[in-house]
Amino acid sequence: VAIASGWTDTHRQQKRRNRKRVTMPTPVNSNESHCTFTLASDVTAGGLPSEEEISKDLENTDPKVKRHALKAAIMAMLGGEAMPRILMQVIRFCINSDDKPLKKLCMLYWEVVPKYQEPTSEEKLAAQQAGGQPPARKLLPEMILVCNALMNDLNHPNEYVRGSMLRFLCKVNDEEILGPLVPSIKACLEHRHPYVRKNAALSIFHAHKLHGETLIPDGPELIAAMLAQETDVAARRNAFLMLFNENEDLAIEFLAKNMDDVGKFGDGFALLVLELTRKVCKRDPNQKSRFVRVLFQMLSSDSAAVSYEAAWTLVSLSSSPTAVRAAAVTYTNLLNSQNDNNVKLINLERLEGLKKKHPKVIQELLMDILRALSSPNPDICRKVLDVAMDVVTNRNVAEVVTVLKRELAKTAEDSDQSSDAKGTVYRNMLIRAIHGCAVKFPDVAESVVHVLMDFLSTDGGMQVIVFVRAIVEQYPTLRAPLLTKLMNSLDSVTNSNVMCVCLWILGEYCEEADSIKEAFEEITGQLGEPPFLVHPEEKVAKDKAEAEAAAGPKIVTKNVVLADGTYATQTVYNEPKKAVVDDSTPSLRKMLLGGDVFLGTIVSSALTKLCLRSTDLPEVSPVEVKAMTAKAVLIMCGIIKMAEVNPSPQKSSLSDCKDRLTLCCRSLLDPKATELLKPLMLTEGRKSFSAFLKKIKDKETTDAKKDEPETPMTQADDLIHFRQLKAMSVQVGDMDLDDGSDLARATGYVDGGSLLENELSHVYPLSGFADPVYAEALVTVRDYDISLEILLINRTPNTLANLTVELATMGDMKIVERPQAHTIGPLDQITIKASIKVSSTETGHIFGTIVYEDASTQERGYINLNDIHMDIMDYIRPATCTDEVFRSMWAEFEWENKVAISTSITELQPFLNHVVSSTNMKCLTPIDSSEKGSFLAANLYARSVFGEDALVNLSVEKKENDGKLSGYIRIRSKTQGIALSLGDRITSVQREIPESD
Repeated sequence: VAIASGWTDTHRQQKRRNRKRVTMPTPVNSNESHCTFTLASDVTAGGLPSEEEISKDLENTDPKVKRHALKAAIMAMLGGEAMPRILMQVIRFCINSDDKPLKKLCMLYWEVVPKYQEPTSEEKLAAQQAGGQPPARKLLPEMILVCNALMNDLNHPNEYVRGSMLRFLCKVNDEEILGPLVPSIKACLEHRHPYVRKNAALSIFHAHKLHGETLIPDGPELIAAMLAQETDVAARRNAFLMLFNENEDLAIEFLAKNMDDVGKFGDGFALLVLELTRKVCKRDPNQKSRFVRVLFQMLSSDSAAVSYEAAWTLVSLSSSPTAVRAAAVTYTNLLNSQNDNNVKLINLERLEGLKKKHPKVIQELLMDILRALSSPNPDICRKVLDVAMDVVTNRNVAEVVTVLKRELAKTAEDSDQSSDAKGTVYRNMLIRAIHGCAVKFPDVAESVVHVLMDFLSTDGGMQVIVFVRAIVEQYPTLRAPLLTKLMNSLDSVTNSNVMCVCLWILGEYCEEADSIKEAFEEITGQLGEPPFLVHPEEKVAKDKAEAEAAAGPKIVTKNVVLADGTYATQTVYNEPKKAVVDDSTPSLRKMLLGGDVFLGTIVSSALTKLCLRSTDLPEVSPVEVKAMTAKAVLIMCGIIKMAEVNPSPQKSSLSDCKDRLTLCCRSLLDPKATELLKPLMLTEGRKSFSAFLKKIKDKETTDAKKDEPETPMTQADDLIHFRQLKAMSVQVGDMDLDDGSDLARATGYVDGGSLLENELSHVYPLSGFADPVYAEALVTVRDYDISLEILLINRTPNTLANLTVELATMGDMKIVERPQAHTIGPLDQITIKASIKVSSTETGHIFGTIVYEDASTQERGYINLNDIHMDIMDYIRPATCTDEVFRSMWAEFEWENKVAISTSITELQPFLNHVVSSTNMKCLTPIDSSEKGSFLAANLYARSVFGEDALVNLSVEKKENDGKLSGYIRIRSKTQGIALSLGDRITSVQREIPESD
């Protein structure tokens, strides 16, 4: 409740005089009455009026003035003011008003006003000396008039006045006030209007919950009788809610009689039935069979919420294949029928959870799950592929690949404008998924590789060519058609990196005479004749066209005379004609003319391999070999000239390029060099690549074994249920939900372990045991939200009133739910909650203060709390990406944090493993543990729950003189917070292992 600020001096003086004249007993704390309404803060702008002014305004005949005064009284009482004179004024002048806003304010006032007369100090002392119970509080005499007014509203002819009063009674906890109203509340159960009946059911639920045996001992029977005759959806739901909480047997009895009509009772009623099912079955698993039919009936409900909750309930109660299959079908139907992206993602999460324990069930629904690829959201498509690719088998791989190829063809057919949001990312995901299917199932490699090669010229060309390179190495029977297709597609490749891999494949795997000649002619034809330099005339024309394009349209403004004789201003835009660009130059030659030195080196290496391999083939004559050699050497000379003259960003690679091309020329022209270098150039590269593929496959196998669930263990004295020996509680035609749980117990399967150990690791002491209030917080991090459960223990023999935990945050965090004030008795304890919203991956701190008042001494106390340090590791998740994507992000991200290595670890790989495990990142660089060396470089990658990427490059060297490690760890990210926080984390963890380890 917002409280107006800005007290005036007059009001302060008036309040001081009131305090001197009136001696009031301690009022009940406003927060104990649980006011759930919000009042605007500007209703009493300029300060709250005094008690006399409020009392005078309440006598006014204008309802607006009364409303204004009553609002001020409510806010003053919430601020701790007593205002005893206002109660009688409200009873005299407001309680019988017909003004609806004023009636609502009166209900607020009854909620916060002290209703009891506190015992005097003499009465407390007498009771203490007598050694009996403390004296009970007495109800104020004025409350009798209030009860009479409440009863009048309960018997009001207007049904909405009755209904609002019944809703208000759900917030009244006093037995002496509710007692006289019970007959009127019971009478409202038979009212003709459903609005009154549904609120009457809630009122009886509230009264029976608090004072059931005293006030309404027959409450459940009354509600059961009402429920049997009720036709309104909302009233039936509220009545069943009362039975569900107060008398389960009557609720189950009603459900059994109306099992077939549950679908007609509305969504709210169905959700209550599901909650009842979970509650009963968790307590007594033998009751599962009673709810089988209603659960399966709700799976086909028209309401998405009901069907989803029914599927979740079914899975939580049983692990039998029939129940899991029915739930999976429901999730799949919701996935394809709902348009909300959040609903789709939630159902995909559920399907992913079922996949871990029941993969065969998901395999049966795989094609239905893939239908969700039609969603325009790339995140949903990525999640669908993650769920589907893990359950692909030999039986369904052909169908899956057919669907993926069809979706890939759609991305090629769509225009750039219509698919820009999804097309690029989606195409890369499809290529990656097809690649994974071809690696796992070699039988489909031949059918997909030719389709993928049509996308060499797209933005996903790098993934395609890497896939083709692996297929060419692993499947020799497919090399000939793939090499032919690659030669025909060479002129359409526009990416330099893709072109490099294409040329490497042609130089490494063209072994037949015809393929060697064809590849050599295709490459040299694409290169053209040296030199590979831009002519001055072409450069001048290109610069002129670029200047005209940069200049933009010319604007000419002039005054003209219109037909009616008036003047007007005419603006003319003259756009220059677009220069006609000659696109006849092959893409390979364009790249070399642009100064791509590294590509020139790859071209030279490929031509050298083709020439060296042709010398061993009798089908190629010596004259042809010499011609090929001469042409290759001439091209290499042109490439070196281009590297020397062209001012490209790769100018630093000039010396390496010269050394490499000199080696290639010597291997072609010098017989001794040919004899030494020929085996090295023709065989070692392929061997290294084959070993690389084998290492990747072994790593995937190792990761798959790690993901496999551990063999379940069971104790020798664990109870085993034999369903054959159970009572015949299951009727014919029904399914026993406990079948799967029997098998689970027999195999030692446990659905979930205890979270106590995990919770204890996130408990932070906020104050000490010597403080008047001991506080500790349980911190739970759920992606974007931080939940604090703060335990407060009063360690003093006095009552602490208005105890509040005032929290503040440092970092990109915002408190959305602050703890309320409470009163704690002597040596008592209470648990309060607070919620904090996090918007970015950044190390943050939560700090605060406990403020309280000692009820006996009226002194105010403060306790400064220890800080809670939020670790960045709560938001970091390991992730993977390709080397190309990593390099692209590395060049794009602008925030970098460079951390010097200072550690007691003396070995390279143990240090890398320690950094990876401590930062929760994924190492993208394959590391061979058998290799020994004094230098190690590796790339690490992780993604936060907010979608932020974290890149780490670790370069470490082992010194020869002292054996210590030195080097740097560079961190790059798009935001400053994650770079700094991750750097602090690395700096702190790299010194954790002592020298003795």
